[in-house]
Amino acid sequence: MELPAVNLKVILLVHWLLTTWGCLVFSGSYAWGNFTILALGVWAVAQRDSIDAIGMFLGGLVATIFLDIIYISIVYSSVATGDTGRFGAGMAILSLLLKPFSCCLVYHMHRERGGELPLRPDFFGPSQEHSAYQTIDSSSDAAADPFASLENKGQAAPREY
Repeated sequence: MELPAVNLKVILLVHWLLTTWGCLVFSGSYAWGNFTILALGVWAVAQRDSIDAIGMFLGGLVATIFLDIIYISIVYSSVATGDTGRFGAGMAILSLLLKPFSCCLVYHMHRERGGELPLRPDFFGPSQEHSAYQTIDSSSDAAADPFASLENKGQAAPREY
């Protein structure tokens, strides 16, 4: 099944709008968590070649799924009393329901940028950033000892008499 081609900006706009409406009744950690992740999404839009930016946005979306479930389930009964409360809670729940689909789309974008699944031992190791940077060291010279004497390098040292 082919995923539809959706622009990252559209995903951000939809979640920003739903989060803003959800903040009518849910504030505090709900707002901080979701707007922080949306800021990571803006970073992913600004740096189109960055694997780290889209990867952090994807990880943040997954984390906010769990955080939103906890926050909405704790606070829902006290805020969903009036029309505004029900509307804000409904928008927060709609945002929560759309996040797994958004995660699938963002994961597809992550793969297009050259990212891979972080299911390996060096997950927290060096960045996967692909850039034009190349080292000037060659692999054959890297093993050579720069302080070795001339005899060790295959050249005869001058003899002292």
